[in-house]
Amino acid sequence: MPKKKADIKEILAANLRENRRKKGLTQEKLAEMADISLRYLAMLELGNSFPSGEMLEKLAKALDIQAFQLFNPTATTEGALLHLEQSIVINIEKIISDTVKQTVKEAFEDTIKCYEPKPK
Repeated sequence: MPKKKADIKEILAANLRENRRKKGLTQEKLAEMADISLRYLAMLELGNSFPSGEMLEKLAKALDIQAFQLFNPTATTEGALLHLEQSIVINIEKIISDTVKQTVKEAFEDTIKCYEPKPK
């Protein structure tokens, strides 16, 4: 059974953590730079809270990135792996589906042939 897709809070949380770490910032320092509470930043990084548009802009500015980059599911290692896993599962399901369709088609054609009149 494939894992559930990451929701937007999880993607944001992972990207926020990853971008903060890439900049070498502690949670305390990022909270100070974005003028938010440390507790609120921790809640965002855990995926327990979701910021307003204004807050997203503050965080992005403090991280020196564009706000939309906080939602890129492949921006983090975890996100890239999840995206890859989901792509593989989708491709496998398609291959299986195509194989099943072909098998059913062939079985149907074989069945039809059984009922066709034999040449005399």
